[in-house]
Amino acid sequence: MATDGPLDVVALVSGGKDSFYSILHCLANGHRVVALANLHPPSRVATANTDTTTPTSRAEVKDRLRAGAGNVTNTTSTTIRISPGDDVFSHQQHGSLSVPRVDNNGDEEDEVDLNSFMYQTVGHQVIPLYAKATGLPLFRQPILGTAIDSGISYRDPDGQHPEEDETESLIPLLRAVLKAHPEINALCTGAILSTYQRTRIESVALRLGLVPLAYLWQYPELPLSSSSTNPSSPPTKPVGADKDDGQLLRDMATAGLEARIVKVASAGLDEGFLWENVASETTVSRIRQALRRFGSAGSRGAVLGEGGEFETLVIDGPSELFKGRIIVRDEDRRIVHEGGGSAWLNIRQAKVETKTDREIARQAPDLNIRIPGLFDPVFGSVLYSLLNEKPRDDVVLPQSLSSLLRLELAPSSSNSQDWYFVGNPGGVENQTAQVVDGIRQRLHQDSLPATAITSSVIVLRQMADFPTVNRLYGALFQEPNPPARVTISCGDLLLPPEANIGVLLTVQSHLKKEDRRGLHVQSRSYWAPANIGPYSQAGAYPLFASDESRSHHDGADSASPLAVSVAGQIPLVPASMSLPPVQPDGGSILPFQVTLALQHLWRVGTEMQVQWWSSAVAYFPHSPSLADAKSNALLASSAWNAVHDYSFSSTIDTAKDLDPWDRKYNPTYMTYGDASDDITSRPALPDWEVLKDFDPDADADAEGGGVMQRPLPFVFSAEVEELPRSAGVEWHAHLGFANMGSGSIRLCFEVSGGGGSSDHISLHHVVAESSFGTVFVQTIAVYKGTKAPFSFVDAMDCTILAVKRSLGKMVSGQDDLVISATIKAKLTYVTEVFVFPEDISSLLEKGAIIPCRSLWDSLGNSLDMVSIFETRWVKVN
Repeated sequence: MATDGPLDVVALVSGGKDSFYSILHCLANGHRVVALANLHPPSRVATANTDTTTPTSRAEVKDRLRAGAGNVTNTTSTTIRISPGDDVFSHQQHGSLSVPRVDNNGDEEDEVDLNSFMYQTVGHQVIPLYAKATGLPLFRQPILGTAIDSGISYRDPDGQHPEEDETESLIPLLRAVLKAHPEINALCTGAILSTYQRTRIESVALRLGLVPLAYLWQYPELPLSSSSTNPSSPPTKPVGADKDDGQLLRDMATAGLEARIVKVASAGLDEGFLWENVASETTVSRIRQALRRFGSAGSRGAVLGEGGEFETLVIDGPSELFKGRIIVRDEDRRIVHEGGGSAWLNIRQAKVETKTDREIARQAPDLNIRIPGLFDPVFGSVLYSLLNEKPRDDVVLPQSLSSLLRLELAPSSSNSQDWYFVGNPGGVENQTAQVVDGIRQRLHQDSLPATAITSSVIVLRQMADFPTVNRLYGALFQEPNPPARVTISCGDLLLPPEANIGVLLTVQSHLKKEDRRGLHVQSRSYWAPANIGPYSQAGAYPLFASDESRSHHDGADSASPLAVSVAGQIPLVPASMSLPPVQPDGGSILPFQVTLALQHLWRVGTEMQVQWWSSAVAYFPHSPSLADAKSNALLASSAWNAVHDYSFSSTIDTAKDLDPWDRKYNPTYMTYGDASDDITSRPALPDWEVLKDFDPDADADAEGGGVMQRPLPFVFSAEVEELPRSAGVEWHAHLGFANMGSGSIRLCFEVSGGGGSSDHISLHHVVAESSFGTVFVQTIAVYKGTKAPFSFVDAMDCTILAVKRSLGKMVSGQDDLVISATIKAKLTYVTEVFVFPEDISSLLEKGAIIPCRSLWDSLGNSLDMVSIFETRWVKVN
């Protein structure tokens, strides 16, 4: 199914503001909305001998729908189709419009709100009128079942539950839509911040072959301003200036969308808010004040009703969508009170008033929909610096090991394992099947589920083989949130020579399900590229072994440090999932791509609350010359430096100027609470306070009034053969740290004599300490200065010895123990300067290998090899 151009969309509507505003964004992005779809509460019928009402059974629903619905078309046994010309009345209830209402002691049968986490049901009586109001066919079906799968991320049921989850009601509904409109290839929803809703819609859409669209996803976090591919001046807005939840409501008002509050369910909101226009400035102000009185104003999305504070009903919109407005008289609205201060409107009757040609002409000729800028202020500044400023020609190195306090440490066991598989001789499909089978066997051998795999790096000989590899690899993962993944092609350099594929897996052998958290957004949005397929944007898991953390746990309120694996990020425009267009003037698009892909990495990291990156590599495809490869590397390091410099400057300014009230109550500087609505500070990325001996006051008072430069996470560039989608760059952060305490990360540097044919080996250590007494060390070993072809095995042995000696200097009194320990590289990037052994086993025992055409440090110096090591230690008291 072609999905590169404009899409034909079916829009899920609940009657609420978000679903209709999302439709307007579909139109603004050039898509065609073909039909509307809605699920409504099941009919309720009186029991034989009581005054109570009970939901109808599936059979009863089907029987009553088979009875017909006047001039409304039955498309399936449970789905009805309402055409724009059908004469329907909103006081006829549910989907079965011909069935009369059943009264219960004078109360109307539907004076019950389902209070579903998935579907809005208040105001459902008005839904049939949307067909006439919009001129679009409307398909409706009752909600069957309840929330069986209560997890935040949805797992395809596949017959695993005897009862059916309410999410599955979407399947027959959408199949009926597709039967009537086979051209439809996309599904639109209004999810903004609810992972619960988004993952369920995505599951259904992808099973039906539809592209999920969620243009409002993370919308409050996105920038206001438009973006230029060649900015003439740096952005002037400070960080956080655009982040205002209420802006979304103002955007709706500007677009001409009129939505009324039909339910309030927050202690701060009373029935006086019912039927108010939610997007008016007066109402937005009242909502803020009411929520603030009860301490909820800083909760993420509270002003938008994202936490269930209120629900809305759309009654009008721009003429591009609404050909008529819905009229509800005062006497046709009845307030229903529920427990806990909740109140909602039961709408007894409504009608559609068709707009006149004069009214339509008075409206704006074009949709007035604000599409968020592609770059936020930080990365707008990064792009400006790449285009207009000279790269920095210096690097601030971390403190040397000689000045580092020697730690009383002993080696510690680790839950983390690295599994490396390569294809045997044969075609790529056979090799991939063999690798996948090997992974399954290893999981079975170790009694591990596939969810124990937290990240993967896939190295291909040819990127054209990716669809085949993706299909077979994807069969490994049936649970939500598959591991984050990086994919590159190394061409004919791939080792061993007969292999077409190599797969490195990071596996956590004792990972509990509740300790694993993933981020897998499969919908198109403005936020970051959708990951459709067997890989998530990111996954988080405990950095240290759970038994270590708990044995040293000093309180229930302590949060264990987390490791965060992030997928490789290429510069796709999120809303279209296409690469940026070529510059009209023929200029290089690479600065734009480098910045955009780096922003994707930052947005994913921020959502996962990453505070610091251990290290990163920028992959570039094969360049015409070494000079071009070097230029690309300098571009990447300049972007890396710029985003840290800009963030550092903002941190200093905020630390100096931020009022304590802002830290606690201002949503601009707050993250949003957990399920208990506790408000906690949202960590910045980078969060400079996690660095040992960080002093913002000293840096703010640096000599000359400038900001003191500080060491950054190690970054380098690797020239490979090809990247996914023929992208110009792919950013790969090796590891992110989250839940780290102040001063818990140290950066250390040492130069070691390489011996042999190498001038030296430089070692970059990232030392992360927990309050439980555990220590994680990632070591980047940079090997350069090889004078002639040199044995790869000898170079690796030399590097491992240098790493051991360096680690021994950090471990007080344990030098001999470190030297004798078995230390193996997790991942090694190598160039063609080395001679590789013909014996595959001696090659594979050195760990995963990524052959590169060239390697470069942040100053544009050529490198021969970069190896990544991970070790874990425990403090000895």
